[in-house]
Amino acid sequence: MDAAEVHRRLIALTPFTAESVAEGLRYIDSDVVDHRGGAGGDHHGIDAWRAKWEAMLDGGIFAGFRDIGVRVEQNVAAGEFSVNRYTSTGTEIATGRSYAVTSMDMIRVRDGRVVEHWALMDVTDRAAQLAPGGTSS
Repeated sequence: MDAAEVHRRLIALTPFTAESVAEGLRYIDSDVVDHRGGAGGDHHGIDAWRAKWEAMLDGGIFAGFRDIGVRVEQNVAAGEFSVNRYTSTGTEIATGRSYAVTSMDMIRVRDGRVVEHWALMDVTDRAAQLAPGGTSS
């Protein structure tokens, strides 16, 4: 399975459920490196990946949101790499405010499994949209 197909299958699993996490982990290499950056730095191994996805389940980091979605706007793939430019969307339950922000991620795939991942999301724009009277920057 090529990198673009692995990427497509992973995106199709969102929003995450316990079943989709289990299914998705089939496409993640045991020695995956998730280049998250920031204070947390890189995360190594499938257990770290599983923990990331499990944090997105009900009661996790998206607990205060509904209508979570990812719409791929463009995919570019070459060899082991696949890059998606997508729009992430959601609605904050408490306020009813919605966001739609541009995001990108890139994976490197070997033998049908993700071995490396990089991701960027415009969290400043998301915060601005969710603020009282918020607008997109």
